[in-house]
Amino acid sequence: MNCRRTLLFLLCFLSLPALAHKASDSYLVLEVSGSEVRGQWDIALRDIDFALGLDLDGNGEITWGEVRSRHADIDAWALASLKVLRGGVCRLRVTDHLVDTHTDGAYAVLQLAGECPRADGDLSLNYRLLFELDALHRGLLRLTFDGTPHSGVFAPERAELQFVTGQRSRLAQFGQYLVEGIWHIWIGFDHILFLLALLLPAVLVHQDGRWRGVAHFRDALREVLWVVTAFTIAHSITLSLAALGLVQLPSRLVESAIAASVVLAAANNLKPVVEGRRWLVAFAFGLIHGFGFASVLAELGLPQQALVLSLLGFNVGVEIGQLAIVAVFLPLAYGLRDTAFYRRGVFLGGSLATLVIALIWLLERAFDLKLIGA
Repeated sequence: MNCRRTLLFLLCFLSLPALAHKASDSYLVLEVSGSEVRGQWDIALRDIDFALGLDLDGNGEITWGEVRSRHADIDAWALASLKVLRGGVCRLRVTDHLVDTHTDGAYAVLQLAGECPRADGDLSLNYRLLFELDALHRGLLRLTFDGTPHSGVFAPERAELQFVTGQRSRLAQFGQYLVEGIWHIWIGFDHILFLLALLLPAVLVHQDGRWRGVAHFRDALREVLWVVTAFTIAHSITLSLAALGLVQLPSRLVESAIAASVVLAAANNLKPVVEGRRWLVAFAFGLIHGFGFASVLAELGLPQQALVLSLLGFNVGVEIGQLAIVAVFLPLAYGLRDTAFYRRGVFLGGSLATLVIALIWLLERAFDLKLIGA
C-alpha cells in the first residue's frame, strides 16, 4: 500500500504542474566597468501582473497603456529586489522602458544605469525578485565585469553571487551548468511526461491483446536502459548542434513537435503500434527534445571562454535529472506491475491523462492559442 501511495503521489506531482507553461525566468544583463554600471533587465509581464496587478480592466490582456501607467511602481518593485555592491551599495536607476517578446510571451525591458562607491575590488550581486511569491522563479544573469564575461543563475537558495575581479573558475562554471541541467529537466514537464510515457510500459509485456507484468526485473531494466540511452544520445546530438549555432529551428515548430511526441508516446500505450522497439521512438523524438533543451541553454547563455565545459555540464545535469526520475519510478512500478492499480490506474489512466494534456499543449503551440491559464 505504501508503494501505491508513493507512486500515485509521484504521478500526481509530475502531472499537476504539467498544466503550466514555461517556468518563470527573468533575464538580467549587466556590464560593470570600474564604478559604472549599465544593463538591461527583462521581466515577464505576467510576472509583474502577478506581483503588482497590471491588468486594470480585468480583461485578461495587458496593454502598453496599463504598463506605462505603472512605470514608477515597476521601477520601485524591481530595484528593491536587486542590489549591486562594489565598495558599498551601487546606486541604480531605470533610464528607459521598452517591451520585448520572448518565446513564452511579452516582457518589460528595464534599461539600467548606476554608479558604485569604488572603481576596484570584488563585486556582489543580490537578487530577490519574486522569490517570496514563486519558488520556481530564476534570474538568469549575463555579466561583464571589468572586461571579463561571467554568467550565473539566481535562485531562492542562491540569491547572492560573488565575483572576484580578473578571476574565473572553470570548475565553478561546470558545476553551475550541471545544477541548471538537473533543474531544467525537473521543471521541463513536457520532457518528463514524454519520458514517463515511454517508461510506463517498461514493466509490462503486451500478449494476446492484454498487458501483463514482466517476469524479471532485469527485463524491465534492460528496456529502460535502451529507452533512456537512445533518448540521451539523440537529444545530446541536437542540443550540441543547436547550442553551438550549427542548426537552428523555429521555436514554435520545436515546441509543437515536442507536444506531438508526448501525444504519440501516450497514444501508443493505449493502442500499441510500436512494441519492443520503443528505443527507436525515444531516439527519433529525442532529436526534437534536444532543440527544446537548447532553447533553455540559449536563455542561460553559454560563456565563450568555457563553451564546451559549460555545454557538457548542462548535458550531464540533464542526464542526472533523468536518472533520478528513473531511479524513483522503476522500482515502484516493478513492485506494482501485476496489480490492477498499476495496469488500469497508473498505466492506462496515466497514459490517457498524459494524452489529454499533450493534446492541449499541441493545440496551444501549433495554433498560438491559450486554452489553459499560465
